[in-house]
Amino acid sequence: LLLSQFDPDNTGYISTEKFRSLLQRHGSELDPHKLEVLLALADSNSEGRICYQDFVNLMSNKRSNSFRQAILQGNRRLCSKALLEETGLSLSQRLIRHVAYETLPREIDRKWYYDSYTCCPPPWFMITITIVAFFLYNGVVLDRFVLQVTHPLYLKNTLLYHPQLRAQAWRYLTYIFMHAGIEHLGLNVVLQLLVGVPLEMVHGAARISFVYVAGVVAGSLAVSVADMTAPVVGSSGGVYALVSAHLANIVMNWSGMKCQFKLLRMAVALICMSFEFGRAVWLRFHPSAYPPCPHPSFMAHLGGVVVGITLGVIILRNYEQRLQDQTLWWIFLSIYVIFVLFAIFWNIFAYSLLDLKLPPPP
Repeated sequence: LLLSQFDPDNTGYISTEKFRSLLQRHGSELDPHKLEVLLALADSNSEGRICYQDFVNLMSNKRSNSFRQAILQGNRRLCSKALLEETGLSLSQRLIRHVAYETLPREIDRKWYYDSYTCCPPPWFMITITIVAFFLYNGVVLDRFVLQVTHPLYLKNTLLYHPQLRAQAWRYLTYIFMHAGIEHLGLNVVLQLLVGVPLEMVHGAARISFVYVAGVVAGSLAVSVADMTAPVVGSSGGVYALVSAHLANIVMNWSGMKCQFKLLRMAVALICMSFEFGRAVWLRFHPSAYPPCPHPSFMAHLGGVVVGITLGVIILRNYEQRLQDQTLWWIFLSIYVIFVLFAIFWNIFAYSLLDLKLPPPP
């Protein structure tokens, strides 16, 4: 009906005058923030016409680069009042605003996210991963609060990665559900919830799960290439991929990030990551209380960091950018695929060619 009334020639555009008359007629029926965005769109257009698809994208809460650019090049009415200055917000609205300022560097992105976020679907991926890891660790594996790696039976599990059982491909992923102790599990759970959940709220489960899983796979493959005699446990590969991508984005967009105490937050995150990584290095080279049971490798941490500052940064760099439009995305993705293929062939041939003393199978 709208097309036939305001675009009788089916050109895909609506004149600015007709667009304004439409807003005046139906403005009271629209959300005030959406009306503000629409007025900014009308004011920003110098060609005297509005793309109908941009209008549809806004009303359906779809992201549109052309629509965002139209506002950015206009009189910036949308940015006249910062989201942080809005008062009278409910607890849930303040939480969404806080997530926007913690994650996004541009005010226009924050307002767009704040207006369109509905918590449907909720950040289910990070929450599910955390709950499953905690349940398997405490409910299935442990029956007392001891360090798992000090127990001679800790390797007797079908989920963790073991060099003697590298042909069982699922272990390259499922090792994230086992951890090297209560403190190892606790730190990963805290980082997943404090960093992963807000990132998933903004960027969606598809992007976050891709970065997380890519870090997990890179972590286990890095161990199989660089630390061939060690097992792997813990979700540090995925966690470090998310955290390093988030921290790198903060550094790259330092002036635009308006989160409170951002320097302190970065310092705390880096200290926690360094402490956990240092503990993993120490544990790897510390003599095992049970010599047949080697300590887990720390290389998964480094694999996750590399994924985070390459693929992760590109995926999380901007709220509305499309990955297929980014040259760097394809470059880093190609490098990642090449590494995965190299590691697969390495696992097939290198272990039989090199004279390695692998730990006995569990």
